[in-house]
Amino acid sequence: MKYSKFSTEISVRPSDIDINGHVHYSKYLDYLLAARYDQMSMCYKLSMEKFLEMGYSWVATTTHIDFKRPINLGETAVVSAQIDSINGAQVKLNFWIEIKEKNKIAAEGYAIYTMISVKTGRPVRIPDEIIQKYSI
Repeated sequence: MKYSKFSTEISVRPSDIDINGHVHYSKYLDYLLAARYDQMSMCYKLSMEKFLEMGYSWVATTTHIDFKRPINLGETAVVSAQIDSINGAQVKLNFWIEIKEKNKIAAEGYAIYTMISVKTGRPVRIPDEIIQKYSI
């Protein structure tokens, strides 16, 4: 199955910059998290708050990032994400972080998220109604 790719723009803030004068590597995860939070609500119409109301949450199981080039203050990071696969309790998500002004990839990678029950903290199979929401 081919899933939709969604993008979110994030402005680089002075607090994102490290001693080398570019975005600190840890901020790339913050950018991914912020983009996914936005995309869950705006694109899939299934916000994180709604997941919590339903008794579910997501935990990161694996994150892999290949850094290609630095992002600097004053630039805009465009975080694009696309579901690669859904299997049982897990979603594999591919992502790309592009420097908007340069039209160049700064980083790319994938993350695996596991759906859990808020009550038990244990993995739960992703319900069909959620898979349908993600299958756009």
